[in-house]
Amino acid sequence: MSSETWTIRKVLTWTTQHFEKRQVDAPRLTAEILLSHVLKLGRVRLYVDLDRPLSKDELGTFRGLIERRLAGEPTQYLTGVKEFYNRPFKVDARVLIPRPETELLVEAALRMLPKDAPSRALDVCTGSGCIAISLAAERPQATVVATDLSPDACALARENAEALKVSDRLTVLQGDLFAPLPPDAPRFRVVVSNPPYIDSAEIPTLSPEVRREPKLALDGGADGLVVIRRVVAGARRWLEPGGLLAMEIGETQGPAVLELLRAAGYADARVEKDLERRERMAFGTQPVADGPQG
Repeated sequence: MSSETWTIRKVLTWTTQHFEKRQVDAPRLTAEILLSHVLKLGRVRLYVDLDRPLSKDELGTFRGLIERRLAGEPTQYLTGVKEFYNRPFKVDARVLIPRPETELLVEAALRMLPKDAPSRALDVCTGSGCIAISLAAERPQATVVATDLSPDACALARENAEALKVSDRLTVLQGDLFAPLPPDAPRFRVVVSNPPYIDSAEIPTLSPEVRREPKLALDGGADGLVVIRRVVAGARRWLEPGGLLAMEIGETQGPAVLELLRAAGYADARVEKDLERRERMAFGTQPVADGPQG
């Protein structure tokens, strides 16, 4: 970008073409999101003000974001925000970026939580807190607990809970899966999790953008199922009779996860597809005639 006058129109056109050449995903959308962030304008407003020139400082800031995006930094980390379940979540390199398909996991959990009565939900591997916070926000009488092994993720989840005004009903505990829960804590109507489920050998083959996300949130061990096995095994201790375990899984893991759920004694074990018809969610129900689970 030279010292000539750069309007919003010209900047968007140039950046889109530049991103296309460098094979950046969604080049036009990415250009709009980054420019909106720099100018503190909504994307619609960009098109109202197409002939507005950018200042030298605005151009410099925008150029810096372009360079970082081309270096493989995810767009959401550059803007610091990702929309999830109609709410803005703060995201940065401490946490996995929330994905649209995870909203289906939220919807499944919400079907188990009454709208007008108290209930309890647990989110393990909470990351940004997007699942736990969405449940708390959508069910004002629910009490939600979230756990994560990463202290940094827990700190960000607490920030998001505060910003989205559910911190009075959401407790974030740092630790390994179910370990941080007090032994005498009541059971939960729903245990939900988006655990790491990518095979360790696949991590180096992921896109540069995904590899910028925390390995702790991606790496599911030698077969991708190391953490899933522990979630399946541990959740029964914490589910109410009739309660639901809901997990996000890799699209090829359905048969193996079904086997794990059945072997662990869950009723109604099943795998469901996402909007792209990929098997991405697994469910199991705590048997109603449930005895002590240790």
